Amino acid sequence: QVQLVESGGGLVQPGGSLRLSCAASGFVFSVYDMRWYRQAPGKERELVASITSAGNSTNYADSVKGRFTISRDNAKKTVALQMNSLKSEDTAVYYCSGRHFVYFDVVYWGRGTQVTVSS
Repeated sequence: QVQLVESGGGLVQPGGSLRLSCAASGFVFSVYDMRWYRQAPGKERELVASITSAGNSTNYADSVKGRFTISRDNAKKTVALQMNSLKSEDTAVYYCSGRHFVYFDVVYWGRGTQVTVSS
């Protein structure tokens, strides 16, 4: 059974940090590009960060560049998102997603974890 399980969300003050983690199972993690998306209330889901299957290339939304870092551990089948200097506008549900590095129509999603940035 394919599973992506996010953890690490919560309430943090502006300027604070959180580290999200996503644990994968049920598929060959090392051949999947991994992504973090987020969706704020009343807004469309947006791509926040991505990392290639080998972990040798990353990309970030302009809104999080310099503040967020995506990383992965293929041996542990995990992907992480380190979020620093958090702002209120980072408040959203964060989703982990995996897309096969060749067969782009094969995509898996986690159920999401809530991140709330508020004083």
